[in-house]
Amino acid sequence: MLRIAQAVTGLNHRLFSATRWLVFVIAGLMLFEVIARYSFRLPSSWAPELATMLFGPFFLFGGPYLLHLGGHVAVDIVSERATGWLKRLLAFVAALLALVFGAILLWFSLPLALQSYSYGETTYSAWNPVIWPVKAVLPLAALLLILQALAELAFAAVAPETK
Repeated sequence: MLRIAQAVTGLNHRLFSATRWLVFVIAGLMLFEVIARYSFRLPSSWAPELATMLFGPFFLFGGPYLLHLGGHVAVDIVSERATGWLKRLLAFVAALLALVFGAILLWFSLPLALQSYSYGETTYSAWNPVIWPVKAVLPLAALLLILQALAELAFAAVAPETK
């Protein structure tokens, strides 16, 4: 079980490492738009929209790995001072809460992504790209969050230091 938890954490780490570079793509798109708009008076319809669409994966694929790192906003006054069984119990409860959050997110986002795919939904802008790939990122990230929460439960069952 611990090997599966480590594999899930490794997958989330690789996704996080790959998507963190999107911030530079987003910044480049916005720089392109500013230069095109204010220097050449030729604004694009696609650069700001593409930057917005890329922000979803950048933001969402970091969440599962940040769960492993403990990087989410938390009140850790008690958990920092806890030791032994109390520390394991708090890690267990935190992982359960993340699991419930991920399950709710998956439950509500998957039908919307599937509907968007089946309709061939677009953004209805001047550029008008299909939007289902962007909407599919949310249920995928929710599934990865669920898997990471299960991995954290496995880590908490063994010991909090095995991360």
